[in-house]
Amino acid sequence: MHIHFIAIGGSAMHNLALALAQKGDLITGSDDTIFEPSKSRLKKQGLLPEKMGWYPDKITPDIDAVVLGMHAKQDNPELLRALELGLKIYSYPEFLYEQSKNKTRVVIGGSHGKTSITSMILHVMQYHNIAVDYMVGAQLDGFETMVHLTTKNEFIVLEGDEYLSSPIDRRPKFHLYNPHIALLSGIAWDHINVFPTFDNYVQQFRLFIDSIVPGGMLVYFEKDPVLQKLVTETAQPIKKYAYNSMPHTTEDGITYLFSDEGKIPIQIFGDHNMQNLAGAQWVCQLMGVDNSQFLEAISSFAGASKRLEKIAGSNHAALFKDFAHSPSKVLATVKAVKNQFPERKLIACLELHTYSSLNPTFIKDYKDTLALAEQAIVYYSQKAVAIKKLAPISKEDIKAAFNRDDLMVFTNSEEFTAFINQMNFQNSNLLLMSSGNYGGLDLKKLRSRFR
Repeated sequence: MHIHFIAIGGSAMHNLALALAQKGDLITGSDDTIFEPSKSRLKKQGLLPEKMGWYPDKITPDIDAVVLGMHAKQDNPELLRALELGLKIYSYPEFLYEQSKNKTRVVIGGSHGKTSITSMILHVMQYHNIAVDYMVGAQLDGFETMVHLTTKNEFIVLEGDEYLSSPIDRRPKFHLYNPHIALLSGIAWDHINVFPTFDNYVQQFRLFIDSIVPGGMLVYFEKDPVLQKLVTETAQPIKKYAYNSMPHTTEDGITYLFSDEGKIPIQIFGDHNMQNLAGAQWVCQLMGVDNSQFLEAISSFAGASKRLEKIAGSNHAALFKDFAHSPSKVLATVKAVKNQFPERKLIACLELHTYSSLNPTFIKDYKDTLALAEQAIVYYSQKAVAIKKLAPISKEDIKAAFNRDDLMVFTNSEEFTAFINQMNFQNSNLLLMSSGNYGGLDLKKLRSRFR
C-alpha cells in the first residue's frame, strides 16, 4: 500500500510510519516542524520529508490511505486535497484498528498507568519470546519502535488513550479499538479542554466498556469507586476480573514481590506500580502466560521511559523524572518516592504545562498533592497560559491551590534553572514531574551532580 502521513513527525505518527515501512508499505509524509528524535529516526529510514511544510501536490490519486495526525489543522492544504480526491482518510487509532481486524485486540485504558501497564505486558511477552503486535506511548528498552505491525501475530496490545482521534474525528481514541481483552486502571478527570465536566469524562469510559466485543474480558482496578460503578452498571455481555495490588514489601530502598519461591526483588516501586503490576499480571494470564512466568519476567522490568525513571543516583541521593502532570499522578508519584526512601529529603518539582493544569478552576484539584515533600517547587510559563487563552494565574493562586504557603513558585525559566542548579542534594531525592521540558533545564548537567 501507498500510505501518506499528514503530520508524520509526531511521536506516535512517526513510529507508525516506521512500522509500516518495515512491513513493506510505501510511506510518504509531510509536516511543518519535526523535532528529535523523530527527525533522526525518519531520516535514517529515508522517510524524512525533503522540505518542511504542506504540499497539496503530494496528494495524488494513487495513494491508498492517508493517516491524519492531531498536529494538523482542519484546513490543512493536504487534507483538503485528499478530501477533494475522495481518498480514504484514517485517524491514527482508526488505522490501527484496520490493521488489527483479524487479531485479538488487547487494549489498556485508564486515566493513569496506561503506558506502564502496556510496557509491563510487552516486557513479559518479549522475555518469553511470545511475538505480539503493539502500540505503546513510550520508548522501551529492547524495542526498536513504539509500534509493531505484522500479518502473522495473533495478539496486538494497544495503549488506549481517551484523547481525541484527529482534527476531523472527535471520538476518543480508545473508542475505536473494540477490544477482546480490556483493562481499566482507574478514572481521574483529565483533558478538561475536551471533556468540560467530570460526568462527560466518565461517560467516555462507559462507552469504552460497552465497546468490548460480546464475550470479551475486562480487567479493572476494584478500589476505584467510579470505575466499580461503571463495571456494575454495564449490560455488555463480558467477563469481569477485578484486581487490587501485588503483595510486596520494601527493605532498604528495594521492593520485593512475594512468590511461592520467596521474595523477588524488582526495579520499580510505589503503590501505583504495584497496582499496575497486578493488572498486567491478569492480562498476561488471559494471554496465556501463567503467574510464575509473569513473576520470572517482571523482575528484570526497569520501567517505561519518563515513568518514574531514575536517571541518576548514588548511595545518598537520586534524580527521578516522571511524566506525571495530572493531580492523581502527581500525588501517586510523590508518595511513591517518599515511601521508598523515607530517610531522604524529598524535593518535588512540578511543571504546570497542560491546558488542564493551567486552568484556574481545575488547578484546585492539586490541593495537598505535594504535601509529602520536604521542599516543593512549581514552575509554569505565563506565556503558555496566554497561548492557551486561559485566565492569568498568580503565584498566590498557585500557593493557595496547592495548600502550601512555603511553595516555591517560578514563572521565569532562567530563575528556575538557576535555583535548581544551586541546590544541595546531599541525602536528598530530586523528583522532576512534567509533560514538558522543565523550562529548558539541562538534565545532562544536573545528572552529573548525583554521581
